Amino acid sequence: MTSRLFPTSATKRRRCSLANHATGWWVSSDGSGQLATHFRDDIALSQMGEGSLTIDVHYSALNYKDALALTGSPGVVRKPPLIPGIDCAGIVSQSSDPGVPIGTAVVITGYGYGENRHGGLATQVVADSEHVIPVPEGLSLKEAATIGTAGITAGLAITALLRNGVNPNSVFPIAVTGAAGGVGSLALALLSHEGFRAVAITGRTDEADYLTMLGAIDVISRQEFLAQPSRPLLPERFAGAIDQAGGEMLATLLASTQNYGAVIACGLAGGSDLSTTVLPFILRGVSLLGINSVFQPHDVRSTIWEHFARAKLPLDQIAQVVDLTDALDVAPRVLSGLTRGRVVVAIGA
Repeated sequence: MTSRLFPTSATKRRRCSLANHATGWWVSSDGSGQLATHFRDDIALSQMGEGSLTIDVHYSALNYKDALALTGSPGVVRKPPLIPGIDCAGIVSQSSDPGVPIGTAVVITGYGYGENRHGGLATQVVADSEHVIPVPEGLSLKEAATIGTAGITAGLAITALLRNGVNPNSVFPIAVTGAAGGVGSLALALLSHEGFRAVAITGRTDEADYLTMLGAIDVISRQEFLAQPSRPLLPERFAGAIDQAGGEMLATLLASTQNYGAVIACGLAGGSDLSTTVLPFILRGVSLLGINSVFQPHDVRSTIWEHFARAKLPLDQIAQVVDLTDALDVAPRVLSGLTRGRVVVAIGA
């Protein structure tokens, strides 16, 4: 159950309407298990949890998990009341850690923000200093939010491919599923930057021009790809894959991957079950590798962020910007796969 309280146009662009209060989305429980979503401009900072930093949020993002939280999914909202938002980028306004001084531009992804502690869909977030990454030189706060968790996931996936011997010299291309979404868009752009040939598999073939702009050498209809015969092994077609679907899609990718290729699993939009056989693993030596972008060491995250800062990807084309007050309206489109690239939430300066 959701409800929404909109601020007036006069208050819409203010960071908060009351001194020492934050504005943002608030998901609460009525005690019966039902969750309600409200837009509040009176969130006391004392309600926002504990941490060594207070950050003025300039940009967040609307990830799949955030859309679930906004629409009342108890599987994501683990500890109501909760401010959703697993990503945020902003400026430190209060700090008790001399290593992260006031005025530092920082980005947060993962670590349970927006799931079991208050996240970034508000004008302020209280954070632990060990959870923030200083925004690298060359990236704006908007670009940092565009990359966000989706970019960390894409970066980890490509790193895993390289570590398992899949490289740009491979005979076959890399398959990217959910290619028009956030992870898929950033994975395509980053693969192209690294010299890989990548094929986009999508249910949104109307986005072929966009996917080609990101670097895809071919665009394959998801329905067409899944219409192949259901066999333990199919003709070798890909050197590796980055899959966000799971289920039937993941099984078909495993059956289509070349000898000693690698398939990266980083989502379950198509289901959490996996019906396959051991044949891709014992006859072709295919590796199935999982990605967890929520908890990663600080040095791993920093390396990926620095790489994105150097890559100079077409982030403006990947970002679709919405206002904080519109996040709940956009959430159903995110859940239905009707948005393109990254939905970046503008919160204010």
